[in-house]
Amino acid sequence: MTRIGSKSKLAIVLSKLKGFEERNVSKEQYEMDSEAGASSLWNAYILGDIEGKVVYDLGCGTGILGIGALLLGAKKAVFVDIDKKALDIAKINVENTDYTMGSDGLFAKRAEFVHSDISKLKGVRADAVIHNPPFGTKVKNADREFIEKAIDIAHIVYSFHKSETLAFLERFCAQNGAKITHI
Repeated sequence: MTRIGSKSKLAIVLSKLKGFEERNVSKEQYEMDSEAGASSLWNAYILGDIEGKVVYDLGCGTGILGIGALLLGAKKAVFVDIDKKALDIAKINVENTDYTMGSDGLFAKRAEFVHSDISKLKGVRADAVIHNPPFGTKVKNADREFIEKAIDIAHIVYSFHKSETLAFLERFCAQNGAKITHI
């Protein structure tokens, strides 16, 4: 199921994805660096947390992390975002990647798109969540809401945060029965 054979090749494919047409500053939308995304995804893949798994990308934006998971053999990637315009770009990116990879629609069939606030997700389960949540700089505790939802739906979570929030993350995880294994 894996289509990409190296981290550098993954970064190259991810770097070609379409970005935001208009960023919503209040939602802390920004482009995910393809190298950083590829590095984290590759680590998750090496640890056995992607291939053949159901992976959620919460607050997916333009879809870079979910698409990376699909490229590394995820059984299914669920792209969740409250911003319909961002979700539409993610759909285009999935379709274009499908065409680029020459999988005749098979790639796109493993993608599901959910236009929703993450707080509205109920009763969903995933093998892993890999997401780049808002940092909570524009809307207080926005990061907390994403982390809570991620650990609610999956036992494995890969998440991007500012380094200065490490103490908060350690306390939060300890209070919620989660453990940080990699920084």
